[in-house]
Order: sequence, then structure tokens, then C-alpha cells
Amino acid sequence: MSAEIKMNDLLQLVVDENASDLHLTVGVPPVLRINGSMHPLESEPLRPEDTERLMHEITDEGHLKRVNEVGGTDFGFGFKDLARFRVSVLRQKEHYGIVMRQIPSKLMTLEEIGLPPQVKDLLFRPRGLVLVTGPTGSGKTTTLASMINIINTERDCHIITVEDPLEYFHEHNKSIITQREVGEDVKSFSLALRAALRQDPDVILVGEMRDLETMAAAITAAETGHLVFATLHTTGAARTVDRIVDAFPTNQQEQVRIQLSATLQAVISQVLMPRNDRPGRVAAFEIMIATDAIRSLIRDGKTYRITSDIQTGGRMGMVTLDASLLALYMEGAISFEHMVRLADNPSALVEKLEQGKKSR
Repeated sequence: MSAEIKMNDLLQLVVDENASDLHLTVGVPPVLRINGSMHPLESEPLRPEDTERLMHEITDEGHLKRVNEVGGTDFGFGFKDLARFRVSVLRQKEHYGIVMRQIPSKLMTLEEIGLPPQVKDLLFRPRGLVLVTGPTGSGKTTTLASMINIINTERDCHIITVEDPLEYFHEHNKSIITQREVGEDVKSFSLALRAALRQDPDVILVGEMRDLETMAAAITAAETGHLVFATLHTTGAARTVDRIVDAFPTNQQEQVRIQLSATLQAVISQVLMPRNDRPGRVAAFEIMIATDAIRSLIRDGKTYRITSDIQTGGRMGMVTLDASLLALYMEGAISFEHMVRLADNPSALVEKLEQGKKSR
């Protein structure tokens, strides 16, 4: 039965079921991830020849060569006019495995994502660095693509995106938009960023700040009068700042703090979890907007005090992750277990919840 499975049929099922991911692994049937949970299909376990055949249906010669040379490759793949996927092909136990993530075709508004209206102001800043952070699968790419779409629709400028792979395709609107794919159009993120400064950009999107050179180039671009958006796999504003500073050699860290204190506009940290009230998923956020006080904390290396400034910055749209999780729980949108598991300070959050119950 497994030999009859075609990739087109599997991708159609992913679209029909609104699954976020498709896993193809030898020894188990195809598995869909729907609203965060894994759902194996009722079919025979995949054999090595099945995953190899399915892999060949979507992988070109260049990427096939790469997976055989280095053990894995990533690329974007369009399925008819219905969906785009981020594909990861890998070797495991001497067989091929495939993971395909569906890229939502509809770009959401900031309100639909769950971000406060003050975040939109960031999209109209003339320069600076805006970071969207969170673990893998937390919706960072969707948030950034939605932000770029707003800029593309409402601002008259040149947007350059550097991604690996290209996920959302943006059409020229009020802005001109140039999208470059690492590995296809340019060798690396850092090379693309350095080249971008000679291409008259107003806004630059860096798909991921994954090494020191890319971080340095992004900070330089923000310093030199460009609005730069980028992602990091961190959670929380303070940890994000520390992660960037710690990536640099010790003798450069003080200078990097000074640069970040001047260029950083905001850190938006997000986590994604299943909804408790209806099918779907919902995001919780920590939002830090750089104030003069926060800039001083970054410059002085006192990032441990940033959270308290976020707690008092509600009128500016700031919120801590724990406060966001608590609000979602009180609305019935998420379970108690998810709130506690994802909280920065679970015991304090539970204590606050208990105090709220006693005061009623």
C-alpha cells in the first residue's frame, strides 16, 4: 500500500487538513502535525524505497547532490497554486527522510497574529533593528512576512529580503521588493547583507542571524540608516540581547552593547501552542520596545533589569511572556499546563493566579 503513495496526494492531504508539517520517515506511515499534535496516516510503514521515491519527486539535482554530500538540504517547494512548503531532506540510518512545513498562503494582520497596535509603529521607523525571536516552529517567519507585507502595502521604499529558503513570495506593491535566497542567489547571509548596502535598500529582512558575521552585518546595516528585521532562536528580550553580545569576542562586547543600545528598536519574542477553546493555535508574546531607560540597561550590561521595565511599559505595547500567557489562560484560550510549561517563572505565575482567586 505504501508503494502507491504519491507526493501530490500527501501534499493535497496536508492542505485539506490544514496541517503544519508532513513527516516522511522509514519505518512509520506518513505523519501529519495538526495543531501541534502528530497524526499518523492509516497506511503501511514507509520503506526505504518509498522515501527515496517521494524525495526524488520534489528534489532537483543540485539539492540531491547536496544531501548526498553533506547529509541534508533545505529548499522551498510550490504545490500547484495551493501552498508553498519549506522542505528539509535528510539522511538518517542510511535512508532518506523528509520533513515539509506548510507556509500559510494568507498573510495575517498584526491584530490576527495577536500583536498590539503599537507594534505597527515600528514598521515606519527610518532605521534600527527589530528582532523577532522564539523557538523553531513558533511562527517567526509568518510574523515577519506579515510585517513586510504591511510595509510593502503602505510604504514607498525598497525592501530586500535574504532568506534560506524563500518562503513567502511578495509581489511589488507600493514598494519594490527584492528577495534573495541563500544558496541559490547568494552564498551566505553575511555576503548578502554586505551587498545589500550597495543596493539602495530602505528595509532589510534577514531570515536568520545564525553566525557572528551575519549579526555584525545586520547591526552595521541598522547603524547606517536602514530598518533591519531579523530572527534569532532565543526566548525573551534580555536573553536575546545577551545572546548577541556573547556571540562576539570578549574584547568587542562592550562596543557591541553600545551599538545595540543605539540601534535596537524592539524585541518581539513569541511561542506558539494549541488552542484550548477551539481548533487551531495561538501565540503568546513578550514585547520589548527600546526606551531610553532600556537602552541604558543594554549599554551598561544590566539586561537582567529589562523585564521590570517591560512590566511597567504596558501603555507602549510592552508585555512580558508570563503576562501574555496568563491573559490567554484567563480567556480560556490555552490550558493551565501550557501556561505553566512555557512560562519564564512558573511558580510566580501560579502564585499570582492563586492570589487573584483569593481576592475575588
